[in-house]
Amino acid sequence: MKEIKYCTRCVMNNEADPHITFDEDGVCNYCTEALTHINTDVYFPNEEGEKRLKEMIDKIKSENSEKKYDCIMGISGGLDSAYLAYLGYKWGLRILAVHIDDGYDTEVSKENIRKLCKAANIEMRTITPDAEQFNDLTLAYMKAGVPDVAVPQDNILFAFLYDTVEKEGIKYFLSGGNFALECVLQKGNGYSAMDVTNIKDIHKKFGTKGIDKLKFITSYKKYMRIKKGSVVTLRPLDLIDYNRERAFKELAEFCDFEYYGSKHLENILTAFIQLYWLPKKFGVDKRSSHLSSMVVSGQMTREEAMAELQKPAYDETMMNEYIGIIKKKLGLTDEAFDEIMNRPTHQHTEYKTEKFAPFIRKLLK
Repeated sequence: MKEIKYCTRCVMNNEADPHITFDEDGVCNYCTEALTHINTDVYFPNEEGEKRLKEMIDKIKSENSEKKYDCIMGISGGLDSAYLAYLGYKWGLRILAVHIDDGYDTEVSKENIRKLCKAANIEMRTITPDAEQFNDLTLAYMKAGVPDVAVPQDNILFAFLYDTVEKEGIKYFLSGGNFALECVLQKGNGYSAMDVTNIKDIHKKFGTKGIDKLKFITSYKKYMRIKKGSVVTLRPLDLIDYNRERAFKELAEFCDFEYYGSKHLENILTAFIQLYWLPKKFGVDKRSSHLSSMVVSGQMTREEAMAELQKPAYDETMMNEYIGIIKKKLGLTDEAFDEIMNRPTHQHTEYKTEKFAPFIRKLLK
């Protein structure tokens, strides 16, 4: 049995992570790296952040005073995007929201989105990918045995976002990505959502339906749109003291926003990938990254994070229900699902990849 070593400052560990290292005090490379970005180049939860945020909002408003919208946002039904939309409303921004309904939204998520958009008077456009083709592509990813089964979901969303930006002439995309809850992320077992060559190769090898009704965006296309200045991505949550519990409370008071459990549980497929697929297939518990991020941003002590990590990752009844829904949508019998779960694992790079994808990804950082 391998001895599991935990970081002495956060809760990252070496159980299924060949990329983790520890210094002489037992502190890991993840939280050490994250801490270097506070008040230096990424996260400013202070007066400096307030100043930068005001400049950002003023710039967005002034440049779009003659347009219908100031910015575009993606809304998933989760906390980060919902709280950003709420703040955008408070800042007086005219927001066009985009949501991808892949057929796996929870009822709580749907209701949260509806209540938020109504209370904040936000216009929302929803894209519904062709269900047959989307589910076939998702199943192909599961059959391929790769870790990031959410790649098709993410790519389709960004393809729609960038098309909408271009069509509406909206320059600013406000992302709910943030340092406070996402500054620590285990390396490995993930892949770029923009590698369409990879998407198509996995589908060619394991899919049975077409994917001609699904719209994708390549790394190169995304890069060119950013380079010519037609899209500018901003992360306002990095310029405030973003606190998870406070955000939930404010949203509950504003629009009766309901707590849905924990990070990524707003979507059935995402919850399955995070809490079941990755731990069962790859030994990866994403909670380590989420909890460690909260330790780094001062929202939780290491002791509190360790206590949370010792709890079951999910409620058995809930997960069985989610798996039942996924089996039905993907057309899987119990035996076929078990066979997929028992297949050998593979990394995305074992399939065809975009020739210049690694170079372009570096440019996009």
